[in-house]
Amino acid sequence: MSRPLIGVSAYFEAARWDDYVREAVLSPPSYARAIERAGGAPVVLPPINGHAIADYVRGLSGIVLTGGTEVGAATYGDEQDPRAGEPQPHRDRFELALARAAVQADLPVLGIARGMHVLNVAQGGSLIPWLPEMLENERHNEPGVPHRIQVSVSSKLGKAVGDRVEAVAPHTQSVRRLGAGLLAVAWADDQIVEGIELQGHRFGVGVQWHPERETGGGTGGGTGGGTGGGLFDALVEAAR
Repeated sequence: MSRPLIGVSAYFEAARWDDYVREAVLSPPSYARAIERAGGAPVVLPPINGHAIADYVRGLSGIVLTGGTEVGAATYGDEQDPRAGEPQPHRDRFELALARAAVQADLPVLGIARGMHVLNVAQGGSLIPWLPEMLENERHNEPGVPHRIQVSVSSKLGKAVGDRVEAVAPHTQSVRRLGAGLLAVAWADDQIVEGIELQGHRFGVGVQWHPERETGGGTGGGTGGGTGGGLFDALVEAAR
């Protein structure tokens, strides 16, 4: 059986070769490895040409919207918080268009961390630009401190990872208003949304944590598989 082609959104960053520093298209290898382990064939997508998006959607069997710099607040009609750092408008434009095209084509989509926010904004939702200020604490942004997450067992996400997840996932943005067709399906104990799902779609899931880092076994509990491998398995299965 041939492996379904899964597109992986990438970003531009300075990289070094010998004594040269050049802008490069980068993607952490953990995404590609997680897709390969699940039976897919990863394809890195540079955020360079919006005109190619229709071809990507026709040629690919699924999309992973990856983590990275926070989504610019201008994309959902808010003011950029200076603590969030500089946005990457070219990446925002490319990934929002890619997400919309994938949803319209019923192409399986997995949004990870920033990618969950992209999926929500692409569907007309909004974000909390600086979560610590709203909560008046840093608990969602503490490096190395696990989030305890409750997952709806009836959701596609719950069937993939179980009813509980414990994952390290520091973040300073979060879903505020859900986009059209999206439901919250996972929550931290303070009710901050940690997972979303697109209703009536073959596979449209977003998670706040990084399952690609946990495909060696994961820490999921309850009735499903690990937080990493089970979710990529579900994406690749939908992509077949």
